[in-house]
Amino acid sequence: MTTTTLAVLVPLLPFLGALTGLLLGRTAPGFVRPLAVLPTLASLVLAAVVAARQGGDAAVDAATELTPTGSVPIELALHIDGFAALTAVLVGAVATCVQIYSTGYLRDDPRYPSYAALVSLFTSAMLLVVYSGDLMVLLVGWEIMGICSYFLVGHYWETPEARAASLKAFLVTKLGDVPFLIGLFALATDAGSFRITRILGAVANGGIEHPTLIALLLLAGVAGKSAQFPLHTWLPDAMAGPTPVSALIHAATMVAAGVYFIARLLPLFEASQAAMVVLAVMAAVTMTGSALAALAQDDIKRVLAYSTIGQLGYMTGALAVADRGAAVFHLLSHGAFKALLFLAAGVIIHAAGTNSLAAMSRMSNLRGRVPDAYWTMTVALLALAAIPPFSGFFSKEAVLGVAEHVVTGHTAHAPAAAGWIVLLAGLLTALLTAAYAMRLWLLAFHGHGTEAPDHGRQPLTMTVVLWVLAVPSLALGGFAFRALPGWFDGHDLTPTLTTSVLGTGVALVGGIVTYGAWRHTTAHAARIPLGAVAAHPEGDAGQVEAEAIASHEPAYGDIAYAPDPSDPGRLLLGPLHRHAAAGFHLDAVYSALFVRPVRAGASLVRFLDREVVETYVRGAGTLPRWLGAAVRRAQTGNLQTYVSALLAGTVVLAVAAVLVATGA
Repeated sequence: MTTTTLAVLVPLLPFLGALTGLLLGRTAPGFVRPLAVLPTLASLVLAAVVAARQGGDAAVDAATELTPTGSVPIELALHIDGFAALTAVLVGAVATCVQIYSTGYLRDDPRYPSYAALVSLFTSAMLLVVYSGDLMVLLVGWEIMGICSYFLVGHYWETPEARAASLKAFLVTKLGDVPFLIGLFALATDAGSFRITRILGAVANGGIEHPTLIALLLLAGVAGKSAQFPLHTWLPDAMAGPTPVSALIHAATMVAAGVYFIARLLPLFEASQAAMVVLAVMAAVTMTGSALAALAQDDIKRVLAYSTIGQLGYMTGALAVADRGAAVFHLLSHGAFKALLFLAAGVIIHAAGTNSLAAMSRMSNLRGRVPDAYWTMTVALLALAAIPPFSGFFSKEAVLGVAEHVVTGHTAHAPAAAGWIVLLAGLLTALLTAAYAMRLWLLAFHGHGTEAPDHGRQPLTMTVVLWVLAVPSLALGGFAFRALPGWFDGHDLTPTLTTSVLGTGVALVGGIVTYGAWRHTTAHAARIPLGAVAAHPEGDAGQVEAEAIASHEPAYGDIAYAPDPSDPGRLLLGPLHRHAAAGFHLDAVYSALFVRPVRAGASLVRFLDREVVETYVRGAGTLPRWLGAAVRRAQTGNLQTYVSALLAGTVVLAVAAVLVATGA
């Protein structure tokens, strides 16, 4: 088969698996799991073959006109460069791991067939975004991901938190998609085509008349999809969905789409200095704010959610200094260790019976209950904190290195202001990232108190996936910058000495300070037993998680709301802790600025509709009804009455005629 044919099959196979799974889910349930895993695995293999054939060389391009439009054509086009080839492999690998993991995690869930089909459709949509060479076709995959996220985040629809989270995710991402769509049409109008290669050619030739306006419109959609400030608030709430869904969204799909889109069209953003500075500011606020919020969260999944927002900030920061190689490098590295973090968190939640770090800190020997999750999560947290030689070190320092190059004048593709913003924010975030990674590790695995509940060994499908993902989390960084430089525009991704020393130094300081704060708070903590947790019944991991969402009450009752005196985050953040735990009250701000006015407007419209419009309608119907009643009463059927009325009318007309004639 040609490379083009194989590339078409990559997104097509998961789509066919999703369609077949939905059709056979009820009639042939035995085929559901093979249909979930095998098409995604085959897609991964084909994506790897496509990447091997592409080899980081010239892009593979193919196109056929999808439908005549009479103006700007829409084409079914492929554009596979080194970035697309590697990203497709990442998507296929994470999706395959998630599908295999889910066969054990949701083994007793009655809605597993629809869940597995939606995950396959989600994967297919992301692969379509990755390989597409036409922006309108890319938009199809972009929107399908939004729909799939709505259903997957709301998988536990019995809980109000899941319903609210799915609706919030859908509305916030759609809010960003409106200016995004306008920007796409404006871009295609200027370039005369939706083809990415032609658009980039128009940018290179100065054919885009309004690059700043278009770039800012597109950034709104990217901010929504990739959970960047100010449209990031949906992502922490999306943790109400199953943990494997969180791993898929955070590691390889949905949030990665926005970063990948900017990487595709980076020359367009480079054409506007203002857009690059806006992108840098957005990245800086996102990464620092989310890191502070992560340091104050109690829910283990919300810590990881804010962590994702911060790491996406690093990627957009790399794009803000005009280096898509470093951005995609961190995208690949982050995808491996973030998928591992979420899937390991799923094992821990099942073992502890709760999402709460405060509750876990009051359990002893939790790491002994889940040794596989303990060791693999330790590897992933070290990668997240960018400690050498783990993969996160190489990719994060690559981002800081390209920012340093802009600051020192080694590259002129981005304004120096953007370089300074990204560099300083990146170093501060490295400190905070190590702090919240250390905090999570200490609270989850080094608690004291009641013996952690014993729910038995996890299914083999879950533990094997953890160790598979631990390999790239440990080795991907060193391998990538040594063996794959050609895939990243030929850039040297070796970390610079300055940023390596600074980045590693601040990370170590963050971890050591957090450990010291934990030792101090633990020494003075009054332990609260959690007998209710130890007595939690054994059950399916997905059901345990569904019960643990938001209130945690089925797991351990009101103790969830008791502050954990051993939490080092409270000591480190001080009076800022309460605000950081609430995400700096952005939801409250948006509620005051947008939700309440919209509700007030809706109430006004309802009042006008009921009290004004309906009153008018009722009045318009009442008058004819009264006239009809009066006329009906006059119809007595008495001939004498009719003759009398006729004579009276004749007399009135005669008198009127005389008066008129006299007046004339």
